[in-house]
Amino acid sequence: MTQLPLPADPDATARATVGTYPTYAAAQHAVDYLSDHDFPVQHATIVGSDLRLVETVLGRMTTPRAAAAGAASGAWLGVLIGALLSIFTPQAWWLVLPVTTAAGAAWGATAAALAHAATRGRRDFTSTRHLAAASYDLTVTADHENNARRLLMQQAWRDT
Repeated sequence: MTQLPLPADPDATARATVGTYPTYAAAQHAVDYLSDHDFPVQHATIVGSDLRLVETVLGRMTTPRAAAAGAASGAWLGVLIGALLSIFTPQAWWLVLPVTTAAGAAWGATAAALAHAATRGRRDFTSTRHLAAASYDLTVTADHENNARRLLMQQAWRDT
């Protein structure tokens, strides 16, 4: 059995942390500053530390709300199918699109309402999830550490 060679591990390169920032935007700003001063930014990495999952609750999910969202999704699917079918029905193309849109909306509303009812109230809310880090380290390869530190010190002096 032939085994393909493994790609080089990017973490195997010796790296040095040249700055720690409270937000991702601040770390990006530092990399942008390095880039503006001709630093080879391909040697820089932003590393998020102390990751946590943040789920933001957007609102309550009810069966009518689920049905409305399903109807909207189904209507778009109906529009797509109707557009494709209208290519092959030149006599009544103007009738195909509204019929498939309505059928898609009805099917989507029914499917979404049944899916929500099947949960039996175990998850009656909508939410979004994202990862957030407590801090962001800016690391560079060891051979570029001194140059990065010098430039970031100039930035800190200039920003004060």
